[in-house]
Amino acid sequence: MIRLREGEPAEHELPAATAAALATSGIVKVTPGPRPGLWRLVAHRLVGAARVAGVELRIAPKTPVDRLFFLLGYARRPHGSRPEQVEAGERPELLPALAHAFVRAADRALQQGVLQGYREAEEALPVVRGRIRLADQVRRRYGFPLPVEVSYDDHTVDIAENRLLRAAAERLLRLPGLPAVTRTGLHHVLARLAGVGRITPGQPPPAWRPTRLNARYHVALGLAELVLRGASYELDDGTRLRVDGLLVDMAIVFEDFVSIALAEALRPHGGYPKFQDRAHHLDHGRRVPLRPDLVWYRDATPVGVVDAKYKVEDGAGVANADLYQMLAYCTVLGLPRGHLVCVRGDGEPQRYAVRGCGVEIVQHALDLAVPPDDLLAQVREIASQVVAGR
Repeated sequence: MIRLREGEPAEHELPAATAAALATSGIVKVTPGPRPGLWRLVAHRLVGAARVAGVELRIAPKTPVDRLFFLLGYARRPHGSRPEQVEAGERPELLPALAHAFVRAADRALQQGVLQGYREAEEALPVVRGRIRLADQVRRRYGFPLPVEVSYDDHTVDIAENRLLRAAAERLLRLPGLPAVTRTGLHHVLARLAGVGRITPGQPPPAWRPTRLNARYHVALGLAELVLRGASYELDDGTRLRVDGLLVDMAIVFEDFVSIALAEALRPHGGYPKFQDRAHHLDHGRRVPLRPDLVWYRDATPVGVVDAKYKVEDGAGVANADLYQMLAYCTVLGLPRGHLVCVRGDGEPQRYAVRGCGVEIVQHALDLAVPPDDLLAQVREIASQVVAGR
């Protein structure tokens, strides 16, 4: 087992083949150490647990686990809904804390009984139920009146929401290092979900839509999707890889938090947000798309643009490429000011007045170690600067 902390280099004795496998995986950056057989490992962005080439990696986030779970309350949740508190308990490691939080959330979701809903079913029955699928009846039963190929809406527990909970519980049970009490809780969740079908391995998780009826499931479903997404990750070249473990991409978590928390802070000022706005291109031929994390509109006119930057390479501020990117956003959107948001420690507050065009790029730095109320106060301060920039 190799234990690492996000962003902090560590030296380990490893066979050359193992070091090569770790480097190829993209989970950690591997460089030669001061002597043969000694390798320097650094984990960037990805935290959690994974097994590679017979080595079990445990990567702790640099953000305290309780603060990380506060950020996860904003991640990938339906736009317009309020963030929910995710309970991690007194657990210093990410994987046990995540499993504990899922058990607590699933237990609360299932306290009032397993959610039921309508699912379209297709069967061959001896009686007519729902509507007859004529094309299938002719193709499969030509000349025979029975059985009848029908489709109907079945009121059942075998719906997308319950399938996600079951898949997440089963995945967590396959991971090492969970306390016995957490494993017992996961088995109880599975027992309540008897009759719910499995998600086919390799297939994307089923889509679900937030409604008033499934409101009590929202926190558990958000954690379930996080668990299932953690089974794979994307390399810088866009390649998608599956892992034997569970990894969380901190850059995505930070991007989600900044976008959604900032949109909520901007809402009292009037206007509306567009996340990952794909409506704009750098060139007139529309061959170079732009995708800022957040564009704030008022009366269909852009009035602010924000991009979240979780990691910088040199630790001295945002990279030059990030400044060029924000300058392109401001130029295309016709804005005199753009905003980059990074993590304090990776970068510090800065202002860049671009020569020859009158554009100013403001770099903000969020301190993720402070209590949640103080962190949201920092976000509100950024919001006030975004609306004042026009």
